Amino acid sequence: MKQLMLVRHAKSSWDAPLRDFDRPLTSNGIHDAHLVSSEISKHIPKMYLLWSSPAKRAAETAVIFAQNISFPVESIVFKEELYTFDGKKLEEIIKSCPDVYDNLIVFGHNEAITNFVNKFGNIFVDNVSTSGFVKIIFENTSWNNIENGITKKVIFPRDLK
Repeated sequence: MKQLMLVRHAKSSWDAPLRDFDRPLTSNGIHDAHLVSSEISKHIPKMYLLWSSPAKRAAETAVIFAQNISFPVESIVFKEELYTFDGKKLEEIIKSCPDVYDNLIVFGHNEAITNFVNKFGNIFVDNVSTSGFVKIIFENTSWNNIENGITKKVIFPRDLK
């Protein structure tokens, strides 16, 4: 069995004239990341791999979550290819996960995350919100063969306010 947890980066700022890659989190984004990450500890396994897009907003979100779920920040794997908005590309990256790992947490971007959740989960999600968490379980032994997963948990900041 494989468990995948997807997290969309927290709310980011459009105020400064920065490249998209360099946009930081807003104060509301930081708050929401803390809110959701404090809630998910009961929905994640004891052992897992944690991957993140290196974009500033995704990396900052991953660090907040890691700190709140007691995951060593230095063990976060930042993957350049996770800076994608393409669901097919996200699927390829997830399917490349080594099979020795049964549990994977990925921090990334929309539309990729919402498209992935709707392709592989069994519950339609109109839009995975910023700081949104979705857990999907697959009855497979290989990441490369995942399909038709079961959406076990969806947590959005608005559900916790």
